Amino acid sequence: MKGITARLLTISCFLLVGAITYMQSGCARIVPPSGGPKDTLPPVLVKAVPKDSLLNMPLTNVKILLTFDEYVQLDNATSNLIINPTLKKIPIVENVLKTVSVKIKDTLEPNTTYSLNFGNGIKDVNEGNILRNFTYVFSTGKYIDSGTIGGRVTLAKDNKIDSTLLIVLHRHTDDSAVAKETPRYTTRVDRKGRFLFRNIATGTYAIYALKDAGDKKYHDKSDNFAFYDNPVTVTSKFSVRDSIFLFAYAELSTKPNTTANGTNKNNNTSQKKPSKKEKEKLHVSTDLQNGKQDLLSPLILTYDQPIKTLDTPQLRLTDTNFNDIQYKLVAADTTMKKFKLYYGWKEDSVFKLIIGKTFATDTNGVTLGASDTLRFGTKRESEYGSLRLRFKNVDFAQHPVLQFIQNDKVVDSVHIDPGEWYRELYHPGEYELRILYDANQNGTWDPGSFFGIHKQPERVMSPKQPKIKVRGNGWENEYDVVL
Repeated sequence: MKGITARLLTISCFLLVGAITYMQSGCARIVPPSGGPKDTLPPVLVKAVPKDSLLNMPLTNVKILLTFDEYVQLDNATSNLIINPTLKKIPIVENVLKTVSVKIKDTLEPNTTYSLNFGNGIKDVNEGNILRNFTYVFSTGKYIDSGTIGGRVTLAKDNKIDSTLLIVLHRHTDDSAVAKETPRYTTRVDRKGRFLFRNIATGTYAIYALKDAGDKKYHDKSDNFAFYDNPVTVTSKFSVRDSIFLFAYAELSTKPNTTANGTNKNNNTSQKKPSKKEKEKLHVSTDLQNGKQDLLSPLILTYDQPIKTLDTPQLRLTDTNFNDIQYKLVAADTTMKKFKLYYGWKEDSVFKLIIGKTFATDTNGVTLGASDTLRFGTKRESEYGSLRLRFKNVDFAQHPVLQFIQNDKVVDSVHIDPGEWYRELYHPGEYELRILYDANQNGTWDPGSFFGIHKQPERVMSPKQPKIKVRGNGWENEYDVVL
């Protein structure tokens, strides 16, 4: 018995020493348990009091409790929550732990279906997963309205999306309603420009898209706005869905970007102030690039002050031997600061531009400090590429104009005809292409006008391949433009 006990004690000691040695060798590591995969799911509604889609809801003292399967938080609840039909008083929206509560302060209308769309206003606490467009519906009558109206809105000028627009429905179809009355129904536009109304009552509605200034009314003609040509009627047996197309426009140019004191934010206030001596003379600059003139464009002269009078004989374009060359000079804009000098430039040629001291006089009688002579050359044709475009699905009866866009600005536009368009020389670069249907054939996009005349804006379409790259060095560039 003692022998067995001794052997067991020896084995136990051996195992204990081995375990200690193994632990000290660093081979055994304690790893904390994994937290599992990241939570990417939004909260899930587990209980609603009163229940969703309840009928015969009381007209007063309505309080709704929504309980979710995890802790939630509200994000800009007042701006995210849209209640249809529109209420006069802003409801009280709160949340505690897993519950969101909505207290409606208005007296509700009888026999009316109401919907509460929270937009992006509800998300979980831990990961911030958004419960997008969560909607709760109830009726103060005996049934839930099932009418729908849906469609899409794009910006007429460039076919892009303004996801900040609201779509509103008005029961009154006269023009003044959109400016003076609160809309009956409101919904948001998604990132693709789509919108959808659900659970609306039967009836006839005027449809608009507008910027929300807080009261859901159209006030400022410099804001994007759209209207549908005809009122839309929704019946119990018919819903209008995905068939409404709106084209938004700003009737007036955008207001200047100013600070609180009225100064333009784009002004560079850090610029060195000109000296008194510098103020007593004009300054002029050109658009030459490294002393080279573009073969396809006029030479542009820009003055720092509006010009009142021009003494054109004092502006001379000559060859290197000072032989005069005939040109054409026109004012480039209404500011009378910029002037374009047109000439049929030839490649790899050298010119001189002589600007006399009194060629230009500003509104204060100030001229250049002295005459100036500029020597410049022209680019070579090999620096350009040719461009050939073939058009498909373009409605040529609508007077299409091809627009070339860079940095969201139209840098070139040409009227096009059936078949193809070709330029032997074109500026290298990347361009976005658009097709303007030019109703009045003036070559530029024109906005609409709503009050009184109901004139829709001219439409701009984007091809399936909106961007092209023109390569230089004599490269032959060819593309199909398919709408």
